[in-house]
Amino acid sequence: MTAVFDRVVVADWSSAAAPSPPRESADAIWIGVSDAGGTTARYCRTRAEAETVLRGLIAGRPEGARLLIGFDFPMGYPAGFAARLTGTAQARAVWRWLALHINDDARNANNRFAVADAVNRQLGGRGPFWGRPARAGLAFLPARKEVDYAALGLNERRQVEQLVPGAQPVWKCYTTGSVGGQALVGLPLIDRLAALPDVAVWPFDPSGSPVVLAEVYPSLLRRVVRAAGDPIRDRAQVSLLSQALFRLSRDGGLQALLETPRPPAAAEEGWILGAGHVAALEAALCA
Repeated sequence: MTAVFDRVVVADWSSAAAPSPPRESADAIWIGVSDAGGTTARYCRTRAEAETVLRGLIAGRPEGARLLIGFDFPMGYPAGFAARLTGTAQARAVWRWLALHINDDARNANNRFAVADAVNRQLGGRGPFWGRPARAGLAFLPARKEVDYAALGLNERRQVEQLVPGAQPVWKCYTTGSVGGQALVGLPLIDRLAALPDVAVWPFDPSGSPVVLAEVYPSLLRRVVRAAGDPIRDRAQVSLLSQALFRLSRDGGLQALLETPRPPAAAEEGWILGAGHVAALEAALCA
């Protein structure tokens, strides 16, 4: 079946512990929406606000319409982590575990560092997570990377990151590019959205559902984003990537991205939609 979506959404997430500024700013949550009517970008000051927006897009889609939502944080961790943490070698088990342990209030206050510390303690040492404020006082969460992943028995990176070497490691919880922090506060959202009717999560589920959630990496379009000259890079990234994916969907090219050959580990680790297909994404923006 050709992967045709009537609307494509890209959410650039944030693990901020307080609301973003009232004025539209960088390093905050931006949601790009592309459909036949064009492209828009919305600024959200909190994760709770963003979740409300996303739930509205899911619930408000016309009957028979299909929706793709991309999130810029990993949907899974390197193989072996899920079983070590939860006893089940499935990404969903990690989502559920985090949904039960992460506290994240309406103004973004959250306990992600304490949860990362608790995971490290459960796994027997100061890893796999790292990165925290200097004064956090967490004995099992180092402020800087000092983890021996070989000794820990886990990989530092997922297999998909061989195709996107610029991606930050999923274990990094603080400072620039702390995708690990975004995942800790983002995966409970995936757990909630995946429980809604007609919602699937790629690549763990078949992609034929009315609503499909997927991991994306907006920096795949870094060259085009840089050329756009938008002073708020996050806004440009979600706008351009949602537009590229929508145009690929409209023109019949998205199926190739969804069917990209993946190693067996991807069933647990997840995959980045568009990894290895930068040229196709850039070409779609010129179509």
